[in-house]
Amino acid sequence: MTAEQKKKGYLCEISCINEGKVCTVRNQMNSDRTMTQLASTFKALGDPTRTKIIFALSKEELCVCDIATLLKVSQSAVSHQLRILRNMELVRCRKEGKIAYYSLDDDHIKALMEEGLRHVIEK
Repeated sequence: MTAEQKKKGYLCEISCINEGKVCTVRNQMNSDRTMTQLASTFKALGDPTRTKIIFALSKEELCVCDIATLLKVSQSAVSHQLRILRNMELVRCRKEGKIAYYSLDDDHIKALMEEGLRHVIEK
């Protein structure tokens, strides 16, 4: 750290101001595995195409061709993104004959999307 950074107060000069608060938060902190999974979920939602797919599936169960039409992208591109979302357990697939219908894996994903949109729109 440079002298200028110290002067501007970028780092505390003591190691812990409120040990009680640190202990309280530490006891509430989730495991590294859980936090990594959460970060991966947000990373998956960090792609605009995947975010649009999640939004669409929060409204209706749709097949690949319907999602492709909605987003104006190829079915191949949609399939690729759906594979990522399936692997992240954000969407699930239901087969009906030769057609695969996709929906959100659970209501938590819908709530996450709604909260994220509310955060962006209400700013």
